[in-house]
Amino acid sequence: MARCGTTLQCLLILFYPCAAVTTAYNPFCMSLALSRSPDLIAAIATAPGRGGVGVIRVSGADISPLAIAILGRVPEARHATFSRFLDGNGEVLDEGIALHFVAPHSYTGEQVLELQGHGGPVVLNLVLQRCVELGARLAEPGEFTRRAYLNGKLDLAQAEAVADVIDAASSKAARSAVRSLSGAFSARIAELVEALTRLRMLVEATLDFPEEEIDFLQQADAFGRLDRIDASLQAVRAQARQGALLREGLTVVLIGQPNVGKSSLLNQLAGFEAAIVTEIAGTTRDTVREAIQIQGVPLHIIDTAGLRETEDPVEKIGIARTWAAVEKADVALLLVDAAHGLSVSEATILQRLPEVTRLTIHNKIDMTEEVPRAQGNEIWLSAKTGDGVELLRDKLLESAGWQAAGEGAFMARARHLDALARGADHLMAARQLASQLELFAEELRLAQAALSEITGEFTADDLLGEIFSKFCIGK
Repeated sequence: MARCGTTLQCLLILFYPCAAVTTAYNPFCMSLALSRSPDLIAAIATAPGRGGVGVIRVSGADISPLAIAILGRVPEARHATFSRFLDGNGEVLDEGIALHFVAPHSYTGEQVLELQGHGGPVVLNLVLQRCVELGARLAEPGEFTRRAYLNGKLDLAQAEAVADVIDAASSKAARSAVRSLSGAFSARIAELVEALTRLRMLVEATLDFPEEEIDFLQQADAFGRLDRIDASLQAVRAQARQGALLREGLTVVLIGQPNVGKSSLLNQLAGFEAAIVTEIAGTTRDTVREAIQIQGVPLHIIDTAGLRETEDPVEKIGIARTWAAVEKADVALLLVDAAHGLSVSEATILQRLPEVTRLTIHNKIDMTEEVPRAQGNEIWLSAKTGDGVELLRDKLLESAGWQAAGEGAFMARARHLDALARGADHLMAARQLASQLELFAEELRLAQAALSEITGEFTADDLLGEIFSKFCIGK
């Protein structure tokens, strides 16, 4: 829903809603009213390297001259056509399938030509170079998806989900990204924005009748509506936090004195021998990183050099890197020997830890009479036998705020979480200012504007540049 500043604008928007999650064009959505770019862009849309099929994508206002020059004709729209791809002398560069999509019924909303040939890097680059000779320019990273956004084919949240589908590190992350790409996240945001717009209409209409404003709002259940909007927003925030966890994962660093079993625990969590394990203290001299999944949540586990006083210059470098890894971690696992528990040395390590979630792991219970258990932020386990490691996995997910029923998660980014948090803060402020209607209305407007940033209705060009620059070329 687009932003409205007056009661009349609110009424217009109410009856002419922005199709934020559809491909329909609407003149009231000014962010979608941008003109199509006249220039042609081209790029290889398949991954680098050798493959059975390689795809070159061309998009612009008019691809007809290029298609005639490289194919000898303009292919029938939406029909796969066998074609030979020709160079400037009429010689065959490659042969394959040509697909022509007519605007606005294409990915970008422009004229699109896709050339599907053999997947060798040399032949693909020859065909791409031919497209450049015919007037196309090389596409920038994410430029096809950026044009799809500017031409109203996708909103910004859906456009970002394109990259998330490609980059998904687990099946749950992929499913979450596809939900966002299909418009599920955008639809929830649109519902919130529409509800805020209707509430703003009530509030702003009463500003013309100050003697009756509070009674009128109570009769219209304005404050009950505010409570329902806030409850819906909190539900969306919970789903978005789950999606953000699926996207970003959790960085876990293993720390402790030498020979307490950090590398053995890494191997248990990874499920294979990722790190060298010996009885010699100080075997690990550098950080060892391994990516794993727990219930679909990516975890980046970092094994580190043992923390102790040493004169060994190589070991000193490893210890310095250990503390650098701790600074960037989400969770720090401090391993101690279950035989003696926390000693003065471990207490010193705890004092040096930055503000980060901490779990104390009492390892080597196979050499004591301890049993696997979890108590607060302490876990007793054996990295050698694996007893109690499942307790650690559960604790890591709990510390991250993961809920097992995460199938309804939206693939959210940091900017989405920030916008949702600001929207919630403005709703809280609105509730506190309910007796001052002008301020109440302003907080509702700010909440609506914050939520609208998610789908891109109010988005600065520099933010768009930052978002799409991280996409792969050809998408």
